[in-house]
Amino acid sequence: MAESEFSKYHGLGNDYIVIDPRVTRWTPCPEAVRAICDRNYGPGSDGILYGPLDDGSGLDLRIYNPDGSEAEKSGNGLRIFAWYLHERGLVAPGGRDLVTAGGKVSARIVDGAARIVEMDMGTPSFSARAMNLRTDATEIIGADIELGGRRVVATCVSMGNPHCVLLFPDATPTVAKELGPLVEHDPLFPGKTNVQFLEILSRSVIKIEIWERGAGYTLASGSSSCAAAAAARRLGLVDDDVTVRMPGGELLVSFRGGNAFLTGPVEPVFEGRFLSPLRERIGL
Repeated sequence: MAESEFSKYHGLGNDYIVIDPRVTRWTPCPEAVRAICDRNYGPGSDGILYGPLDDGSGLDLRIYNPDGSEAEKSGNGLRIFAWYLHERGLVAPGGRDLVTAGGKVSARIVDGAARIVEMDMGTPSFSARAMNLRTDATEIIGADIELGGRRVVATCVSMGNPHCVLLFPDATPTVAKELGPLVEHDPLFPGKTNVQFLEILSRSVIKIEIWERGAGYTLASGSSSCAAAAAARRLGLVDDDVTVRMPGGELLVSFRGGNAFLTGPVEPVFEGRFLSPLRERIGL
């Protein structure tokens, strides 16, 4: 069989396709990304990880949302990409740094047999200016504001990509699907935002429903887990080690030295080749 042109993995049901430019000559464009991510007419995924790169950009990979837009950072995506590199002997025992459009992160294989990967996701930022929010406030922390046509308690935080965390006990997938797009496109966020509906279960456990910018309703999200845990911690509702429960499963977020460390499993799904006519539609 000819060499595979892509590999698919998931982290708690949050699935990504890895396309390695060393193997597959491909030029990403929005139309091609949408075609590949389409769950009816393509392999289907929550996004594409394109790398490892050696194109002079300084980036190790590019992350694409299923709508064709480019994401700055993805916690699950980065754990998947780190595992992909580990499978090919490209992650040293002490770990490896990865440069994304949202900044540098560090990956470490915690348990190779169980495919557990830890990412140092960097320092959460609550600066409204850094997130380019349309507000005169320096931060939005536990603020009672109007978003999507209703009053909510919101905290805005960046993990290299923007997040709006809403205190919302008993949130359901239906709530996330109804309110998520309204908040994502609210004028407060010129570049749109990821949205988390947060419920505090204890000092060490939280629960979230997720609406991702450019992807929609998602079973799990690493950067969303970090953002929600960071917001809850800033509000004084949790301690430094937080288990984040999502429909797809649980991730651990630990705060050490100001940084958020994200730990959880990665699972391979399949490898394959693109066939005609999809091959023609994506420019191969």
